[in-house]
Amino acid sequence: MLKVPDHQVAGHQASNGMLGPLIDNSGNFYKPLQSGERGTKEVEFYTSLSSNTKIPDNIRKFFPTYYGTKLIEASDGSGLLPHLVLQDIVSCYLNPTLMDIKIGSQTWYPQSSEDYIQTCLKRDRESSSLPLGFRICGFQIYQTEVSGYWKPDRKSIQKLTADEVKLVLRNFVSSNSAENSDTEPDCSFAPNVYGGGSGILALLLELKKWFEEQTFFHFYSCSVLMVYEKESLLEGKSPCPAVKLVDFAHVVDGEGVIDHNFLGGLCSLIKFISDIVSA
Repeated sequence: MLKVPDHQVAGHQASNGMLGPLIDNSGNFYKPLQSGERGTKEVEFYTSLSSNTKIPDNIRKFFPTYYGTKLIEASDGSGLLPHLVLQDIVSCYLNPTLMDIKIGSQTWYPQSSEDYIQTCLKRDRESSSLPLGFRICGFQIYQTEVSGYWKPDRKSIQKLTADEVKLVLRNFVSSNSAENSDTEPDCSFAPNVYGGGSGILALLLELKKWFEEQTFFHFYSCSVLMVYEKESLLEGKSPCPAVKLVDFAHVVDGEGVIDHNFLGGLCSLIKFISDIVSA
């Protein structure tokens, strides 16, 4: 039985008769294959990634598992449409706290049309993409069973300033985070979520090391998804922090050149999170 994802914080959503991703109860995520070259590029990327023996095993964990494509009934009722079948990244979390961060100061790929470039450039200039090299596209923070999630409207976070981005990243790991709260975030979860040998900062640094060397791909308009389980942390268990890369419709051949656009944005994000850990 397919259903609309409960924990999607960015991208097209399958609600109100719109076309968007679906999930099943077996841990699979069905993403509608975009029309034209975007869909083709994403399939080509996953196929290339799967067959490239030079991708280190420790790097493959940063990508959702790819199971191919499948024709399924589209969420908008338009009939059978091809979908990417991927790992549902949050299926193993009970109440995931997660954030989608688009990486890179440039979000269009070099072969884009002039109209598309101007559209992206306007969005990049109006957000933190251009000044910081990344922008927060959406997030949800689990609070309690009673209050549920703090999940702000995506339009409200599209134009966050550098200081506001830092505040959101601090709220992400705070026990007192709440919407419209004037309370200073306590960052009490930062050592266990961002810090430590298996924390988000260590994972991002591991990813950075690969991007300092890899020249296979250039990732435009790709996101880093950060997730952890708050309830596990409160019970004295590991919050299971994880980092995944998602959205590959604009990946192009690296042609033997380092992806400085993605690497620069990743380094910027690492600096913000490192400052929180060391504060």
